[in-house]
Amino acid sequence: MNDPTPKVTIHMAASLDGFIAKTDGSVDWMETADEFDGGEPLDAATMEQVLQSIDCYVMGSRTYETALAFEKKGMGWAYGDTPTIVLTHRDLPRDRPTVEFYAGDLRELVDSRLKPRFGSIWFVGGGNVCGECLRQGLADEVRVSVLPVVIGTGISFFEGLDETVALHLVEAKSYRNGMVALRHEVRR
Repeated sequence: MNDPTPKVTIHMAASLDGFIAKTDGSVDWMETADEFDGGEPLDAATMEQVLQSIDCYVMGSRTYETALAFEKKGMGWAYGDTPTIVLTHRDLPRDRPTVEFYAGDLRELVDSRLKPRFGSIWFVGGGNVCGECLRQGLADEVRVSVLPVVIGTGISFFEGLDETVALHLVEAKSYRNGMVALRHEVRR
């Protein structure tokens, strides 16, 4: 833990119309062929730097199942050896020691178990999990990678969020692949 004050980040990739997956949960639309000459390169070194700054991941069961499906297709396990907490009441396969399943209170998990151990805690999906994190006031920042595609319908970034949450734009970057990365602080 580098920073003595733990930070909870919500991060997801989304279509331009604000969906993180199609209605059936598929994310095949994330592979786009756009090119934007004015953008920064998104190379392996840049990605590695971001990934090295993350101490712990938190995700829902459907996001976990999507990650397992990517791994079965030969795309690897995106979360490396970083501790990964999967929020679920279901019995799911666990084939790595860095994955832990949790079915209790979200605030208890973040405040009592994760913040004392980790400095950089990233919620990476799904829409219900991220909506609940924001609703409970657990998030410090929201990062969205907006991809150059409109899918029309699907699973919203923040499923079921029934309140307005004020944000402050801290950073905006465009990349050569057409993606725009936005980073917002959560206003309390």
